[in-house]
Amino acid sequence: MTYQEITGHLYSLGVPKIAEHSQRFFKTGEGEYGFGDKFLGVRVPVIRQAVKKYKNTPLSVAAKLLKSEYHEVRLFSLLLLVFRFSKSKPNEQEEIYHIYLGNTHYINNWDLVDSSAHHIVGAYLENKDRSVLYDFSRSDSLWERRIAIISTFYFIKRNQFIDALRISEQLINDQEDLIHKAVGWMLREVGKRDLNTEVTFLKSHYQEMPRTMLRYAIEKFSKEERHMYLNGEV
Repeated sequence: MTYQEITGHLYSLGVPKIAEHSQRFFKTGEGEYGFGDKFLGVRVPVIRQAVKKYKNTPLSVAAKLLKSEYHEVRLFSLLLLVFRFSKSKPNEQEEIYHIYLGNTHYINNWDLVDSSAHHIVGAYLENKDRSVLYDFSRSDSLWERRIAIISTFYFIKRNQFIDALRISEQLINDQEDLIHKAVGWMLREVGKRDLNTEVTFLKSHYQEMPRTMLRYAIEKFSKEERHMYLNGEV
């Protein structure tokens, strides 16, 4: 499983029309969040099949693939790392975690973050110091800030809400819409498991939250409750 073999396989799967659509969908125009990204035109299910085919790829090759100029090759690398992390012993999990943290510059779109951060960063930090997430939440990088909040999804699924709430609080005044959506999503996930915890947080912060963040957070509330929050009547 060499770099050339894997990239050659992924390149052969590309469909120009899909690539053109992906460049629009992932906002690759000048001034947009995905500016300059390149696409082969490979659908996610096809990439997942390639991960199964090359699941025993050395981690050194996976790390090299993560630096590719093509979005789908980077996604392949991340999905491979997620798979390997889930099957690995602690020493290899640590190696994967450090590969991830050493290459956040290349984890540079929302789908790349959302398909990997909680599976690797969150999982690795389950019983460890989580201060790196707070460092990322203060990063100048949009993607590191998104990694910070999405990583807490791993904890949320295990009914551990403190880090998600604290990082949400830190990101309330963030200027990026993609952070507003991610924070709102994580708050909604907290509410699925413990509605009182989400409501307590919202009552303290909903008036200062960006509208997109609030809308995502209250998406599962009743129509009447949503109206009250959006009109400041709680």
